Amino acid sequence: MPNGPEIDNKHKNRFHAQDRTTSRPGHFYEISGESMTHAKFEKISPSDKSLYGSRKLLLCGFSAKAQSKFMTVLKMVGLETTPTVWATSEQSDTRLYDLLELSDGTGRGASSDLPRAIIVAGITEKELHRLMAVCRKSGMHQALWATLTPTSETWTLKQLLAELSAERRAFQKQKR
Repeated sequence: MPNGPEIDNKHKNRFHAQDRTTSRPGHFYEISGESMTHAKFEKISPSDKSLYGSRKLLLCGFSAKAQSKFMTVLKMVGLETTPTVWATSEQSDTRLYDLLELSDGTGRGASSDLPRAIIVAGITEKELHRLMAVCRKSGMHQALWATLTPTSETWTLKQLLAELSAERRAFQKQKR
């Protein structure tokens, strides 16, 4: 298992998600439960606390050109040395844990037709907030956001993307 903060077994079925098109910009929420559809959202404050897992970013839905632009964003927020994995549709049935075990730079240069998503592990809450703010200000295409958790790391990428998309639709429905 990846290294991360101690897990409170009472709350082990938590994962984090944010959809900047529907949530308050700049806010990230912790979600309790096995799925996001009927979950409780709790705001995550920008602290120095490290998120679960080994430090890495799992990225999908980026063209080769957009990958270079995103690497510039990472440099702007001081995350340029954070390992990245660029997932492709061929990897959609792979567990998040296994994808995050891939070496730094895997998939770079290969365009992805998956939904655009940024899945973070092991960075601090403060770094996450900085990254989200710069992505928003840069005009980057909208992305689904999630952080790795003990529950989500056992899911396939396809499962996580489906949950995040369902969350986005639920939020958009609420806004109407």
